[in-house]
Amino acid sequence: METSEILREVERTAGWLKKIAGGFRPSTAIIAGSGLGGALPRLDDKVSVSYKDIPGFPAPTVKGHAGELVFGRMGGQDVVMMKGRFHYYEGRPLSFIAFPIRVLSALGVRNLILTAAVGSLKPGIKPGNLVILKDHINLMGGNPLMGNHHPAFGEMFPDMNEPYDKALRREAMKLARKARVKAFEGVYTAVTGPSYETPAEVKVYRMLGGDIAGMSVVPETITARQLKLRVAGVCWVSNFTSGISKEVLTHEEVLALGAKASGKMQAILEGLLKSKALKG
Repeated sequence: METSEILREVERTAGWLKKIAGGFRPSTAIIAGSGLGGALPRLDDKVSVSYKDIPGFPAPTVKGHAGELVFGRMGGQDVVMMKGRFHYYEGRPLSFIAFPIRVLSALGVRNLILTAAVGSLKPGIKPGNLVILKDHINLMGGNPLMGNHHPAFGEMFPDMNEPYDKALRREAMKLARKARVKAFEGVYTAVTGPSYETPAEVKVYRMLGGDIAGMSVVPETITARQLKLRVAGVCWVSNFTSGISKEVLTHEEVLALGAKASGKMQAILEGLLKSKALKG
């Protein structure tokens, strides 16, 4: 698809959503990870639409991703939430994962809060802990910006010196302490999936400087930074990666554990939406 055609698709989808959203003009978007739908903030005056009804949005194929876009209000601002994301391992090109982020930007979003369930690469970061992202390592073998640049999306070579906003990181850590949740600042290692990591791979990721591993977040962050969106990453540790613990966790168990962690995660997300840091 030509880049001008990609821009037209973004504008068409954003225009359709603006009609559905009515008076909502969201400045902040939240994307929910596996099992974390129950952690999303409790918005007022909600308007919901299924992905299958949105032009250009396919239905998600991963269990635990509802496939719904929700508009609402909290903390004196309009918010839009993606209940479910798109993944490289679903067979979608990385360039497609840029599409919903560009649509959100076209709706007026300037802040993006990403959530995800992740595996810990280190014994000291335990299941149930939170990791507030300060950086990432892209080991997905590609980049969502390849082959689809248009000046409307930002610079072809966006700076990634601070992918995750420092003020939002500090606020998220403060909110985690308030919620009595053990949290760390850490580095996200992005891999393709859908298979989990081998013990040898875990050793390499740790040597490279990774703290946690996951199969999403990074393509969304790269796209958002090209668009000059401020990004916060709040990750929930669902399990140890291979070789750290003998316990083997299924995807269903990850979803169940995510439901248990939802209340504390919700408190942090709601706190971020109400914070001065988000409006700064």
